[in-house]
Amino acid sequence: MRVGGRGIPLAAFCLVAVVDLGSLAVGFTPGHVVAKPLLMPLLAVYARVCGGPRLLVAALLCGWGGDVLLLFDAEPAFLAGMGCFAAGHVCYLVLFGRPALRAPAWVPPAYVFALLATVSGLWPDLPADLRVPVAGYSALLVAMAAAATRMGLAAGIGGALFVLSDMLIATGVAGWPQLARPDLWIMLTYVAAQFLLVSGVLKALGTRSAPAPAYGETSTDTP
Repeated sequence: MRVGGRGIPLAAFCLVAVVDLGSLAVGFTPGHVVAKPLLMPLLAVYARVCGGPRLLVAALLCGWGGDVLLLFDAEPAFLAGMGCFAAGHVCYLVLFGRPALRAPAWVPPAYVFALLATVSGLWPDLPADLRVPVAGYSALLVAMAAAATRMGLAAGIGGALFVLSDMLIATGVAGWPQLARPDLWIMLTYVAAQFLLVSGVLKALGTRSAPAPAYGETSTDTP
């Protein structure tokens, strides 16, 4: 029963992810529109069932808000979606301050370099009213990604993939040349990033090792 309780939301998340990515791969827009808003709520349910902290669930639900808003092809929706993701990064940053692990010494300078190089490269090609918001969001994003390395390898890779996913979005906004099916690569890196961040947090905080109460038992713990 323990495996089933945790496995159902995870299996549902994986199934919806396959539907979403498959829809993007074949250009079936309705499939993407239906599947995308389900991804982060399902991952949030999985995180919570595994005993994940509320800040982790909050970060995922902020991502859900951003996912929904970015389905609309309008600049106000884009800015609001970016705000939702920024709020999620703040949740992650607070959460990543808990473990005693230290990020490798080379990580912060590497992310600072990546931030400066990316923003300076994109700046001339971004719409004027998006330059400052994108630069501010990018700084918050790389801070989250650098801090994620304190949660272990999985979370560190997740943070890096989040940066890559948002970089693909930013280059599209700037009108740079894109890969074929750019939305597919954006969602692939984003879904993998969020899943790896969740996995890293659960492992680092030891929630996966805590036994779930058996059927008929009650727990006195309050997560």
